[in-house]
Amino acid sequence: MKLSTDDLVALSEIALRAATEAGQMIAQSRPKDVQHKESGATLASQVVTEIDRAAEAIIVDILEPTLERYELGLLTEESPDDGGRLSADYFWCIDPLDGTLSFIEGSPGYSVSIGLVRQDSMPQIGVVYHPASETTYHATAGIGVFGNGKPLSTSPESDEGELSVFVTGSFASHEHHDALVAALEDLAREIGLSNARINVGNGAVMKACHALTHSPACFFMFPGPTGASLWDFAATACLFQEADAAVTDFAGDPLDLNRTDSTNMGHGGVLYATDDVLAEQVRAALLGHR
Repeated sequence: MKLSTDDLVALSEIALRAATEAGQMIAQSRPKDVQHKESGATLASQVVTEIDRAAEAIIVDILEPTLERYELGLLTEESPDDGGRLSADYFWCIDPLDGTLSFIEGSPGYSVSIGLVRQDSMPQIGVVYHPASETTYHATAGIGVFGNGKPLSTSPESDEGELSVFVTGSFASHEHHDALVAALEDLAREIGLSNARINVGNGAVMKACHALTHSPACFFMFPGPTGASLWDFAATACLFQEADAAVTDFAGDPLDLNRTDSTNMGHGGVLYATDDVLAEQVRAALLGHR
C-alpha cells in the first residue's frame, strides 16, 4: 500500500498526539523501579523504567488503529521485534523514552521519538517531543521540518563562530579521544570557525535535534559495539532529511533503518551534519583516528 501525501500528513498528526501525550505523562513522573536489560553495550542502553513501558503503552494505544487501516508494521524499543516491519510497506519505529539515563538522573536530555519508515529504509515521518521544554520537532517527507509547528530554521543561533559537535556517551572513553577532539578543532579552524565545542550529554535523539538547530553542527556515532538501535534514529533521520541536511553512515551511504539481521545500528555508525559539505569534512577528519 503506497501512502499519499495526505496519508502522511494524517499519520503525522496522530504521531504528534501520541508523542505529546506520552511526553506529558513522562514530565509528571519520576522512576520508582529502575531495571536493567540483558542486552546493551552501555549503561544508557541497559536501564529501563516503568515509565518507559507506560509511555510505550500510551503511544501504541493511539497508533494501533493506523496499523490495520494503513497496513503498517510496528517496532518499539520495549517490545520484541516480531519481524512485521520487513514485510510491511511502512512501519512505525518508536522509542518511548530516549535518554532514560538522563531521565533517571533528572537532566533534560530525554525525549519521545516516533518515526515512520518505508520498507526501503527511507524515513517518512519523524516526531520528537522534549518533555522538559515542551518542545516538538516533526517532519513529513516532501513537506518539511517544523519546531513547535513552525518551519524550523537551521541557521546559526549565535555568532560565536564555533562548530557544534554532538557525540554519543562512549566518545569520552574512546581510545583516540584526544586525537579526535584535536582533529575536530583543527577542522573548525580550517573552515573559518574559532573552535569545536564537544557536547556529550543528553540522549541521542535530543543531541541530534540540537545539532539540527545549532548550525554549523554535526552529530555522530562511530561504527562498532553500541546500544543504539533503529528507534534511536528513525525520527531524527527524517528531520535532517527534510531540512536538506546530511544523513549517512560513516561510509557516506544512506542509513539502513530497516536492517534484516538486527535492530542495532553499530554496523555502519551514524553521521548527521547540517550540510553535505560539512559531513564530508567531518568524515575525513575522523576516519584517520577512529
